[in-house]
Amino acid sequence: MTTAPTQFGGPVLALADQRGGLGGVLRDRLASTVVVMERELRTAGGPTLDLVAYVERYRGKMLRPTLVHLAGLACGGLSPEHDIAAAVVETIHLATLVHDDVLDDAEIRRRGQTINALHGNEAAVILGDYLIASAFHLCSSIADQSVALRVGEVTKLLCEGELLQLHHRDDFDLELDEYYRIIDRKTASLIALAAELGARLAGADDETVRALEGFGRWLGIAFQIRDDLLDLVGEQPVVGKDLGKDLDKGKMTLPVIHHLRNADAGQRASTLGLLERLAHGQSRDRDSMRSALEATGSIDAAKEAAREHLDRARKSLRGLSESPARGLLDELAEEALRRDR
Repeated sequence: MTTAPTQFGGPVLALADQRGGLGGVLRDRLASTVVVMERELRTAGGPTLDLVAYVERYRGKMLRPTLVHLAGLACGGLSPEHDIAAAVVETIHLATLVHDDVLDDAEIRRRGQTINALHGNEAAVILGDYLIASAFHLCSSIADQSVALRVGEVTKLLCEGELLQLHHRDDFDLELDEYYRIIDRKTASLIALAAELGARLAGADDETVRALEGFGRWLGIAFQIRDDLLDLVGEQPVVGKDLGKDLDKGKMTLPVIHHLRNADAGQRASTLGLLERLAHGQSRDRDSMRSALEATGSIDAAKEAAREHLDRARKSLRGLSESPARGLLDELAEEALRRDR
């Protein structure tokens, strides 16, 4: 059986070993999830199979499958359909990574070349479509067809979020509410779905399903804010992908929005000049941009916002019975905020 990735889950799995032996359970379920994905994706032949085999290396954090299984464990137990649901949300996530790399002209992902860098944008776009189609084909094997409806709804939200972000490129007056609307759709919705499906497939009542969906949503927002910060202050050898792409592509993220709203007239004019130069590929100005953000406390403000959303996520779990799995959901949330990649 394929070994489950541990890049993100390592600390969580280590803690799981201390909580009723859940480490072994999680490792087995993540490995089963990978097997389900490979069985679905490797039905192709020829060059498609080569592309699929390459994109499988994009699996890293496995946050969404981990959420499916932990939510299921916290709500009564796991079934083989949890492996399918976990594979569905992870396959959709892989598709978004492939498409994002095209949109960002990214060349590095997971410390290796991206599909678009190796094979061109056309192949990358069609591969992303193939992954989404595979996810829906796999989802159709789940008996409860309301699951497929939810997956379809959330996939539409993902696309809406990306289109909204495209619409607001170089929008230096982007309102905070619109920023949150974007990341709620393009990132948090799929993480929320993972937690929701884990609870739903375990037979949880509607209130509990809503609580887990809320947990995933707030966690997803905190996760994206942390991602925004890493794009600005992370180290590329550690993060393992191209950094500074948000600035290069004119994407307004929380630290930049906070800075532009709190800078004085002189600082704002200087920053707008920096953003203009960065949009034209002058990467040497990134250090100046980071200094400007630090001067207005915008890096710290974004960290605090991530913490506030994470606290909301953890509050969503209060109605759940105490269990090792519930404790691990707490730990997973904390790991999302501590991560450096």
